[in-house]
Amino acid sequence: MLDLSFTAPEPKVIAGAKHDWELVIGLEVHAQVSSNAKLFSGASTTFGAEPNSNVAFVDAAMPGMLPVINEFCVEQAVRTGLGLKADINLFSAFDRKNYFYPDLPQGYQISQLYHPIVGEGEIIVDMAPGVARKVRVERIHLEQDAGKSIHDMDPNMSFVDLNRTGVALMEIVSRPDIRGPEEAAAYVVKLRQILRYLGTCDGNMQNGNLRADVNVSICRPGAYEKYQETQDFSHLGTRCEIKNMNSMRFIQQAIEYEARRQIAIVEDGGEVVQETRLYDPDKGETRSMRSKEEAHDYRYFPCPDLLPLEIEQGWVDDIAKTLPELPDEKKARFVTEFGLTEYDASVLTAEAENAAYFEKVADGNDGKLAANWVINELFGRLKKDDKDITDSPVSPDQLGAIVGLIKKGDISGKIAKDLFEIVYTEGGDPAQIVEDRGMKQVTDLGAIEAAVEQIIADNPAQVEKAKQNPKLAGWFVGQVMKATGGKANPKAVNEIVAKKLA
Repeated sequence: MLDLSFTAPEPKVIAGAKHDWELVIGLEVHAQVSSNAKLFSGASTTFGAEPNSNVAFVDAAMPGMLPVINEFCVEQAVRTGLGLKADINLFSAFDRKNYFYPDLPQGYQISQLYHPIVGEGEIIVDMAPGVARKVRVERIHLEQDAGKSIHDMDPNMSFVDLNRTGVALMEIVSRPDIRGPEEAAAYVVKLRQILRYLGTCDGNMQNGNLRADVNVSICRPGAYEKYQETQDFSHLGTRCEIKNMNSMRFIQQAIEYEARRQIAIVEDGGEVVQETRLYDPDKGETRSMRSKEEAHDYRYFPCPDLLPLEIEQGWVDDIAKTLPELPDEKKARFVTEFGLTEYDASVLTAEAENAAYFEKVADGNDGKLAANWVINELFGRLKKDDKDITDSPVSPDQLGAIVGLIKKGDISGKIAKDLFEIVYTEGGDPAQIVEDRGMKQVTDLGAIEAAVEQIIADNPAQVEKAKQNPKLAGWFVGQVMKATGGKANPKAVNEIVAKKLA
């Protein structure tokens, strides 16, 4: 099994202030449920459709329209909870969260405050090879998304697109266990990875399908430990929430700025005001959006249009049986089964598609050699061409064949790179290409010995130098490889050159 060292979170200490300060961070991640229909209607969730084309009557809050729960969205929330090793609540209920936005036709959002569908879980955050953090998840609740206000189409008017209205969201709320900007970004990366493996959210941050609200506060050294002992939030500083972050880089930048802003206020004798803020990436700063509302400000009350959700343990157990192998388990297996380093296993399991591709290449081949070719040659070339694994011109069967030819000794590493380029640009069966183009490695020891003897006979002065300095034997190896068009077996060439020069 993979050895993960769970260590106490190392706080980010802010330098350049009058005193030492530590960061305390909690995240509320809104993940759009992967579903063809919305949470309470059959309207499509397709991204990029014409404005207001994916809107049912209930989404538009037409009089008399009642919501009907989408069972698949409930299943996806349960699947997510199981993937995060969380408690699944067999009883949950929906509430109305009342507030006004132009793109929220009902004047309220249907959410879950008092009885969420998923309880406490955890996420293991990878910080470095062999080192991980355990961040507690407080809850996951289902809620409907709002629409989108558009302000840049007309100088005098704003427009509203209700296509997102009613789309199912999972709000995944962490405990304030995160202690620095890098750890916050790593948490979102790991959560996104797990959701994509589970198939419950595509994690597309550019489309707004995964976005984070970041809660930041500061405290003096030792205060966090007191909070951990007592679970009393009064030991922590006043928090400010930075809304709708959809970039790992911006999350880190916003936390850094917000921490320094709060420190400056406190050290000047002021008090941090609890509020909601936005991050301006152009200016690299957060700015006030509105005062931070508490639960009572939203006048939550049970939604009268929806009965409580009561699910059976057997249904939950059936969902659990369908869970895929998740990233941590897959990474551990790659280390033990294929003999990979933890770093290589992490790279290969970062995306489920990458891991599946590698396993096909490694099937029947040397695992380490397969990993080297997938990571260095294939991933490197795909990155250069701005492609991902789903667009790869080289199939796993083709790359597996190339690795197999190396393993059998039919081609050298140098020939393999030439062969990879041919397959990448032209396609074809690697073994047939080697045969048709005469690329097969020369393993005939007699032919290699003859080539070595010829090079030695033609270069007596170099022979004398090599006898004085054995390191110069590499020159003869290079000449033999050149004379054979790179087809001679490098190991055999090295052995014969060393023997002849001795």
